[in-house]
Amino acid sequence: MNTIQTLPTDLRSVIGTEKIDFSILAKRKEPLNKSLGIIGFGIIWSAFISIFVVAFLGPIFKGEEVHFKVNDEPTTASWDNFEPMLVPSLIIGLFVVVGIVILCSGFYSLFQKGGYFVGTENRLIHYRKGTIKSYDWEQFSGNMEINSKKEDISMELRTGKMVSRKNKPDEYVPDILHISGVTNVLEIEKICRNRIKENDPTPTTILNTPNL
Repeated sequence: MNTIQTLPTDLRSVIGTEKIDFSILAKRKEPLNKSLGIIGFGIIWSAFISIFVVAFLGPIFKGEEVHFKVNDEPTTASWDNFEPMLVPSLIIGLFVVVGIVILCSGFYSLFQKGGYFVGTENRLIHYRKGTIKSYDWEQFSGNMEINSKKEDISMELRTGKMVSRKNKPDEYVPDILHISGVTNVLEIEKICRNRIKENDPTPTTILNTPNL
């Protein structure tokens, strides 16, 4: 496994004398599929809203009139009589802004660097832009999702939150730590899984078999 020899000074200070299992630099903050999913949703959203932009505002920009109904009453709007279009234009503009924000957030997450990840015998340390987060191995449940082609690892934590669902019972959603854009993901997964098992806080259940 490729281990980074030169780590930031403050990260080195946090590691101290702990034995390092691996040290890697993640190319991305979020998994590639997640970033592409946000971008795809933003494109679909923007394409859908563009239908209303063309239908309502297209004729206005051409200097033509727009005919529509307000409370079942026929209404005509134009540059000379733009007041009836004011509220629809604001609503459409709001949805356009939402689409732009979604697209920007998707592209932003696509190019965000993931920072350093250092695994020791006691914990997993994440360093990004001067912020250091430390996770004891016992904080992980052991559930992982690996995509070796896209070089992504998603590790489930024991912490999480309840999420309300419409017409369904509330659902518990665990927190996920992503390590994205790294080589040798299978080796990293093996090391992490072994450390999680070694530090599993769940007591082992011993079944007593009655004597026959």
